[in-house]
Amino acid sequence: MLFELSSALALLFQPAAQGVDVAYQSMAQGQDQQAIELIEANDALETDDPARLINLGIAHARKGDDVRARLYFQAAIDSRERYDLETASGNWVDSRTLARRAMKMLDRGEFGGQRMTLR
Repeated sequence: MLFELSSALALLFQPAAQGVDVAYQSMAQGQDQQAIELIEANDALETDDPARLINLGIAHARKGDDVRARLYFQAAIDSRERYDLETASGNWVDSRTLARRAMKMLDRGEFGGQRMTLR
């Protein structure tokens, strides 16, 4: 069930319509700490932006911080904002669906060697 997530290796979301950087390159290269720093420093991203929340969750999960990752994924699920996000594999998926998939992957311990990225 790692379908597009494993091939995309990232729920790295990039809301293409907005053209906002959510540290796709850093995450795709496995530079999770750098990605976290870039996302947190990006003033163009709203704090409840689903792409921001999911990518932060992925980066923290890949670093082994499951507690923080879970908080970000849940925040994306609960966010008042909702839109389709492009995955690294080029598929467009609803942000809440992606956040739920990420949460399930976290529950199954699938982030160890996975790279889940959104563009």
